[in-house]
Amino acid sequence: MKWNFIMSRQLHQGRAAITLAALGVVYGDLGTSPLYALKECFAGHIGLQPGPQEVLSLISLFFWTIMVVVSFKYVLLVLSADDKGEGGVLTLASLASRRLSPRARAIAMLLGLVGVGLFAGDAVITPAISVLSAVEGLGVIAPDLAPFVLPVTLIVLVILFGAQHYGTAGIGKLFGPIMLLWFGVLALLGALEVIQNPVILQAINPLYAFDFIVERPGVAFITLGAVVLCVTGTEALYADMGHFGRGAIRLAWGSLVMPALLLNYFGQGALLLRNPAAVENPFYLLAPSWLTLPLLVLATMATVIASQAVISGTYSVVRQAILLGYLPRQEIRHTSEREIGQIYLPLVNWLLLAGIVIVILWFQTSSNLAAAYGIAVTGTMVLTTLLLMVVAATRWKWPRWLIALVCAPLLLVDATFFAANSTKLLAGGWLPILFALLAILVMTTWKRGRELVLDKLENKSFALTRFVDNMLEHPPLRVPGTAVFLSRSEQVVPHAMLHNLKHNKILHERIIFLTVRIKDEPWLAFSERVQPKQLGEGFWQVVAHFGYKETPDMEEIFQACAQHDLKVAMSQTSFFLSHENLVSTDIPGMARWREGLFVWMNRNSLKATDFFHIPANRVVELGVLLEL
Repeated sequence: MKWNFIMSRQLHQGRAAITLAALGVVYGDLGTSPLYALKECFAGHIGLQPGPQEVLSLISLFFWTIMVVVSFKYVLLVLSADDKGEGGVLTLASLASRRLSPRARAIAMLLGLVGVGLFAGDAVITPAISVLSAVEGLGVIAPDLAPFVLPVTLIVLVILFGAQHYGTAGIGKLFGPIMLLWFGVLALLGALEVIQNPVILQAINPLYAFDFIVERPGVAFITLGAVVLCVTGTEALYADMGHFGRGAIRLAWGSLVMPALLLNYFGQGALLLRNPAAVENPFYLLAPSWLTLPLLVLATMATVIASQAVISGTYSVVRQAILLGYLPRQEIRHTSEREIGQIYLPLVNWLLLAGIVIVILWFQTSSNLAAAYGIAVTGTMVLTTLLLMVVAATRWKWPRWLIALVCAPLLLVDATFFAANSTKLLAGGWLPILFALLAILVMTTWKRGRELVLDKLENKSFALTRFVDNMLEHPPLRVPGTAVFLSRSEQVVPHAMLHNLKHNKILHERIIFLTVRIKDEPWLAFSERVQPKQLGEGFWQVVAHFGYKETPDMEEIFQACAQHDLKVAMSQTSFFLSHENLVSTDIPGMARWREGLFVWMNRNSLKATDFFHIPANRVVELGVLLEL
């Protein structure tokens, strides 16, 4: 009995710790939306005045948007569409495409790539608007401090990105408690104002939102572009599911995050009913004047945490795209020996910072950035619903009437929000679309370029089985040791082997043809890692499999080979790789400008030796010239 009590207590403590950690990483962005969401609804271009009817209608829209989009769609439905516990728009696209025809599969993956592109835009805009909106509290404390908003924002972000190479293992322990305090303050400030003016609770009635849309459709349509800011960061619930599990994410939402957000929005509404002049910054003006400075410090910390969550998510998405063959290899550093999800990509880090600095200097204020923010969020919401419908049909086996009943209204809501944000295209909405187009261009160019390279390598090579038979019949001089030849194809002889045989006229005692394959699932069991096959005396073919959330590692491949009676010691092995020298030509394949882009990316991609963690002193590289 005592043992059961201890086990139950430890289980609850573990669940509480995971839930607390999820507060910081998962809900950082969503939790800081009260800083700017309601304020933007009364921006000058919309034309709304903070009258009683308008305030009640807007708070009603906020309430039902949060309940429908976050609680019902994401927390209840989307979190159920996991792939071995993993989530994210690219994971959802992979999940949706598995039981489709090749053409439909390509469309589903294209939707996933568009989602990745919009996520890239979100990753640039989120840190900019979050930190900027928090630091703008300086102007509330003292108008004379307003000129310092931009410099302080840039300093905070430079420090944040400069510290990324240390990893989030240390500072991650602070994320949960800080966000716990943040949500507690949100709830307390909102509740105190609601108590003073409880009439705001009438906004729970959906008729306020409905009447506003019916009576003032034009204004309501434009206003929806700002209302959607209350659900920014919702995609993080799904993207970070693999780190915390759906149980902890759902528990954090229902027990703390949702009540705190709703109380704060209702509190801001109650404040505007009492003092319409507070529309200047209803969040900071909720607090008494003596609390403004501490609240500014806490808000800045919360927005830094929100930015950290987006940065970490970007690293994960980029690594996933690299392993799926949509981006060139680049350096991936693991910043924690215990947490495999904690990685650092230097190139992505500095490109993100450069983009954020440019965006801040271009837009200057969080209000200007809000126009750019909405399209990235709503575009991802639309894509998620479309892919969710495919998953519901192909994997959950929902009948069509149920999909229409559940998903069609969600798609209508998402599409309406997206259309409302499209009206801000010229005011800044073009920014995430530009990022998405650039990301899709880069990813599809790299994918197509690698296909062309593989086709040309296969056309220039020999069948592997015929080559091995010929070597066994007419063996050249064999020397001691093991040679591993990395190959992209399992069917043909690697060019490095042909060049080695041509120039050195020898073979090692043991030859291993190694091909690394990334499977369409996030994680693989160790028993599924390799498939060794003996082709003949001294000749082996090894196909190593990794999930798209894993990082290929040569030591791990050799450890798996040992389980199949193929023991390989790294210190006694030579690795032979082909280095392709690519030349753009008029040969049909891709447009010349895309070929030029691909050649440049290939030239600057990380070497296979570094990516697979192969010691440089064990590698022999042999070049091959290919015309695209």
